[in-house]
Amino acid sequence: MNRKNFIKSTALLAGAATILPSTLSASVSQIEGAGKVTLKKSLGFGMIKEELSLTDKFKLVKDLGFDGVELNSPIDLDKSEVLEAKEKSGIELPSVVNKDHWKKPLSDPNPEVRKQCIESVAQSLQDVKDLGGDTVLVVPGVVNEEVDYEQAYNTALGSIRELIPYAEKTGMQIALENVWNNFLLSPVEAKRFVDEINHPLVGWYFDIGNIMRYGWPEQWIKTLNSRIMKLHIKEYSRELMNTKGLWEGFKVNLLDGDNNWPVVMKAVSEINHQGGWLTAEVSGGDRTRLKDISERMDKILGYL
Repeated sequence: MNRKNFIKSTALLAGAATILPSTLSASVSQIEGAGKVTLKKSLGFGMIKEELSLTDKFKLVKDLGFDGVELNSPIDLDKSEVLEAKEKSGIELPSVVNKDHWKKPLSDPNPEVRKQCIESVAQSLQDVKDLGGDTVLVVPGVVNEEVDYEQAYNTALGSIRELIPYAEKTGMQIALENVWNNFLLSPVEAKRFVDEINHPLVGWYFDIGNIMRYGWPEQWIKTLNSRIMKLHIKEYSRELMNTKGLWEGFKVNLLDGDNNWPVVMKAVSEINHQGGWLTAEVSGGDRTRLKDISERMDKILGYL
């Protein structure tokens, strides 16, 4: 559910504090009426490889057909300069990616490490509000030889609950992403995790390409449904994965891998996704490369 829907839902459904986010969002969708899903195009800031000023970088991607840019946060750019570049270019800044959730995960057994990540995400929530966006991407936890699965699950739940007051204060969303972190490996489990938190400002940032290693994105989309707040787009080749290695699977252009885009986008339409954005998270480059990415995204959006 996006921020606009959250505000509407709380006004329309006051007193329904025990209703799950999925039910809340579904109710709002019914009130608004189901129509054709529309998604704006965005890309990660690091994908822009031209040696230009910040304003000119934003103008470049705007001219190439992108509507938004996704920054990493806490941002290391001058915020006033970012806002000036945003105004001059007409670009939007709908979301940010927290940059500390890997090295200082919310599931870390050390409470001091978790505290540092919570503080970082809290700053990201303020950053995205200041930039005029509504969503912070957060990796919910990491499982490895030192941190077992059940421990990570319970610790991550606790950490995200500690973040809820910061989300409420800013009105911004915390969107949890599926990454290769050995954690929340099925759509049913991901759905359960969000529902256990049970807050309309906590949902999912679904990465369409990441899931291809061990699943089918259309299945995840249908199961997560209105819990999906934003969408990341990338391609993946299982053939490259099997013949050259896991990470090699990403070395393929959009539309040239194993994603069944008509089926994936049909699933996005069927759940009446209201997140508003499709953000590329692929290898970037100069304007020629970015123009190609933009055009490939247009073809994929044509399947909606």
